[in-house]
Amino acid sequence: MNRSSAATLPPGVEAWRRPARSAADRQVRHADRMADELRRLGARFRVATEVGRRDRVLDIGCGIGDSTRDAGRTAVAGSALGVDVSASVLERARHLTEQAGLRNVSYLQADAQIHRFPPEHFDVCVSRFGAMFFTDSIAAFTNIGHALRPGARLVLMVWQSRDRNEWYNLVREAIGADVPEPASRVGEAPFALADPAATTAMLAAAGFVDVGVTEVCEPVYYGPDTDAAYDFVTSMGYTQEFLATADAQSAERSRRRLRVALADRDTGNGVYVGSRAWIITGRSG
Repeated sequence: MNRSSAATLPPGVEAWRRPARSAADRQVRHADRMADELRRLGARFRVATEVGRRDRVLDIGCGIGDSTRDAGRTAVAGSALGVDVSASVLERARHLTEQAGLRNVSYLQADAQIHRFPPEHFDVCVSRFGAMFFTDSIAAFTNIGHALRPGARLVLMVWQSRDRNEWYNLVREAIGADVPEPASRVGEAPFALADPAATTAMLAAAGFVDVGVTEVCEPVYYGPDTDAAYDFVTSMGYTQEFLATADAQSAERSRRRLRVALADRDTGNGVYVGSRAWIITGRSG
């Protein structure tokens, strides 16, 4: 869930019980599963971007490129560039883009906080859960702003606070209040842009104007059944961090509670867990 561009992702587990060939393999497999997880939120984000057919689109923290390809399909007379720090997920993004036959979509391995983009080049900058992991958000968005033409659109999707997101609290409650919550690491906090006022002020300091915030409430999809959902959730970095703070017996009890919680959310047509996000829009000054 992403990333000054995409952050390093933890391994997936479920359908891949054999050890992965490398950390890069695990990263790509987890990113593929995340694409399914976020599909309802992604549909809302796609509408909000309002990409035009001639737009040149910059996608920050693109991961395996779902949002980049969405932009490319709409910008048929324009282009879409996805940027991410991970070579492995970009390799997967390029493969999926080739399969889709999209010739106006390309990818760049770079840190968007410091990369020298061509000045005043892009008409739209988008980021779907890829903008919360910068070490210096003002510096990052100032740099990105230099790549946007005057008046270009900025559209971000970011998580609301952890206490408003069932997908996070489900894990926290299953593992139990007696287990200390792991400290967030600099540059890896998925809730870094959760405060609308603080984010608005940050974007203003970076030179953006007309900043607006819209709430989005859509469930995340964890798999077709309880077993798949359990294996996916236990592969996630924040779940593993919680479990790492517990002794073996406590961790096993936590896993059982987590499986029960996911079973309670199994609709028979998939396991869905509540989430809350913001869509943040603005324009380059």
